[in-house]
Amino acid sequence: MLEQVLSALTQYGSPALFVIVMIAAAGVPLPVTFLLIVTGSLASQGVINLWWAIGMASAGSVIGDQIGYAIGRWGGSALIERFGRALGGQDRLKHAEAEARRWSGPAVFFTRWLISPLGSSVNLASGIARYPWKRFLLWDLLGKILGVVIWVTLGRVFSDRVQTFNHLLVHLTWAIIAFAAAVLVGRRLVSYLRPQEFRRVAEPETAKSTTAGSAG
Repeated sequence: MLEQVLSALTQYGSPALFVIVMIAAAGVPLPVTFLLIVTGSLASQGVINLWWAIGMASAGSVIGDQIGYAIGRWGGSALIERFGRALGGQDRLKHAEAEARRWSGPAVFFTRWLISPLGSSVNLASGIARYPWKRFLLWDLLGKILGVVIWVTLGRVFSDRVQTFNHLLVHLTWAIIAFAAAVLVGRRLVSYLRPQEFRRVAEPETAKSTTAGSAG
């Protein structure tokens, strides 16, 4: 799959980039981050126009994200279930929906570029959660344009070390996701334990008050 994607990029340039990133943003698992890094490398060699590439990649990504959002909001249960399975199952989708409700705009923004593997799930979950479309579009535009500029620019800077840089980037991305998951689990554990601790402290105090009242 990767070979075909890269071949289409080198042969057809920015139009192919537009189509590929739109399909990926809609939910098809494709190596978009690596593709953008390669695009930067090609731009440094004069194979592809830098600004056309940034514009087409940004436009394709945003349109694909809107497709995912629209499926979540208006697609119906059968279509949502089908896409949910493709994105990792209902458990992952429900988790993404809960986070979309909780974090709203920042969740959309950071999954556009920093933790992009979760982006498609957040698109669908934002639609299901009925997060306002105009706000979703705003955060999506900000995150996508920033992400495209970052990855394409890094591809230009590290033009001669694209594969090595991509491997480092993949490990870093999943490390960030793991750290974020650990923080969320920790916060939920703390929120669960605090009421338990409060009840353990309160029960002896209540017993003492009852005993004192009975003695009086």
